[in-house]
Amino acid sequence: MPDPELREEFSNFLLTCGAVKFGSFRLKSGRVSPYFINLGCICDGPAIARLGEFYARAVVDQGLLNAAEVLFGPAYKGIPIAVSAAIALSNLFGCSRRYAFNRKEAKDHGEGGLIVGDVRDGDRVGMLDDVMTTGRTKEEVLAVIRASAKVEISYVMIAVDRLERGESDLMATAEFEKQYGIPVRSIVTVEDVASAALKKGMISVKAMEEVERYLKAYGGRREI
Repeated sequence: MPDPELREEFSNFLLTCGAVKFGSFRLKSGRVSPYFINLGCICDGPAIARLGEFYARAVVDQGLLNAAEVLFGPAYKGIPIAVSAAIALSNLFGCSRRYAFNRKEAKDHGEGGLIVGDVRDGDRVGMLDDVMTTGRTKEEVLAVIRASAKVEISYVMIAVDRLERGESDLMATAEFEKQYGIPVRSIVTVEDVASAALKKGMISVKAMEEVERYLKAYGGRREI
């Protein structure tokens, strides 16, 4: 987990952008969640530049800078994350990293294929995305990457860990790690963002209690 200062900065950034909201939201899973995470609302130049900087700082802070030659963004929300993080690594740390992403459907003309960008045999790849709810989307992307080249997936970095369990009693992130042996790291957890919102007066104590009740009901075990 990144240092407390980075976690607080990022939590406040997400709240200011409206990328994390608190209320009542019906999820695809059918659960009614007291929080909703949508990095898709970060859609102007200054904001996406800052988002990339947070990812770059988290990669460095968590000792992952030299773990991958390629930053991969799963379509669609992961695409601007990977691009902006690659730019930020260059601007902030003087570090050049290639980026790539997948198409949802194969292209049958031009260069063809499902991968856009430069992924080569022997590459180590860091996958950057917004959240991990069940891990199924990441599983599909892993198959696409590995079908394009013989690579090692070094890590998955997400913005916010929802802390919810997957198909077992483990958190979805821990479940993914156990199944694939790929470390999953987050910049913040939903608890970090909720605490920042409470501190800023953006949610009530009652709303914070709703988050705690939800995680008690649907949260997962962290240890593998």
